[in-house]
Amino acid sequence: MDFAALMSKEISKAKGPSESSDKKTPENKYVRRGEAEAARVAAYNEEQERLRREREERMSHKRKLEEEEAERRREREEKKRRLAEESRQRRGEEEAAKERERRKRLGLPELPATSDKDQTPGAEEEEDIAEEELIGKLRELNEPVRLFGESHQGRLRRYYQLIKRSLAPKLHLTDGPIPTTLEPVPEVEMKIAPTLPKDAEGRQFLYRQLASYFNMVLSEWELALAKRDLSVKQSLNGRQAYNAMVQSRDNMKPLFRKFEKSELDDGMLEPIIEIVHKAQERRYVDANNAYLRLSIGKAAWPIGVTMVGIHERSSREKLHQSDQQAHILSDEITRKSLQSIKRCLSFAQVRWPPDDQLQIMG
Repeated sequence: MDFAALMSKEISKAKGPSESSDKKTPENKYVRRGEAEAARVAAYNEEQERLRREREERMSHKRKLEEEEAERRREREEKKRRLAEESRQRRGEEEAAKERERRKRLGLPELPATSDKDQTPGAEEEEDIAEEELIGKLRELNEPVRLFGESHQGRLRRYYQLIKRSLAPKLHLTDGPIPTTLEPVPEVEMKIAPTLPKDAEGRQFLYRQLASYFNMVLSEWELALAKRDLSVKQSLNGRQAYNAMVQSRDNMKPLFRKFEKSELDDGMLEPIIEIVHKAQERRYVDANNAYLRLSIGKAAWPIGVTMVGIHERSSREKLHQSDQQAHILSDEITRKSLQSIKRCLSFAQVRWPPDDQLQIMG
């Protein structure tokens, strides 16, 4: 064997069998389109499935957090309600202790011990109401939900007072320019006596007569203004006359409220009786004089210095006598009421003119 053959044999042994096998099986460089599309679809479906699982996990985690937050909110509301109830109960006990101490200090008898459910005969009706429900009930009554500085107990008490007021029988109001609870009297019984009655029944009938008379005058006044021509109504003087009637009607409402409550003092009632009595007799000048005595009064109106030196002037005590004080200077409501009486007197002179021309006011 020659040297060349030995060398080639040794070189082939050193290279090994891998190179020879690689040469026999060449590598495949091409892929089928169907296989590539199937691999892409599989990868897309796998990615979508992974995203769906992650989304479901996030939603379940979110629902769990919301349920936990709702549970904590319910616990806070329950704790707040319980604390408010304990605070109200503790405040009631403190007030009751203070009341017992005050009665003991003043020597008053002790209050009878009552249970929480039966404190008063109407305790069942005045049971506690939840805050949200109480607010809804007040809104149904068109009442303010909260007043300044008002507590829950004050709001509850105000609600029950509104309910009792709505269930209370309403007083019947008469039809007229000024609605009143005083029953009107017939026109033949409106004649007022010149003297003030002493008994309560007589005074009540007198108030009914006064209310009926002024309502009759205001009704006739309104009817006379309504009968005017349209051009007269729309003129400046016509509008001023109508406004004067409306203003007089509104300003006499406080006087009617005093008639209803019998709160008019004799210092004003007697002159009003005199005015109406003389107006019914069509003696308007005398009625106007009575009105002047009522409104302006007979008190002296000093001009200049009333105190000079250390000596008093003679009859100085007559300057400030209470029985001669002007009622028109008392307050604004009284002034407007007396002014309305004067306007009614002026209209009555036109509606029912006097037989004696000397009794016509200027």
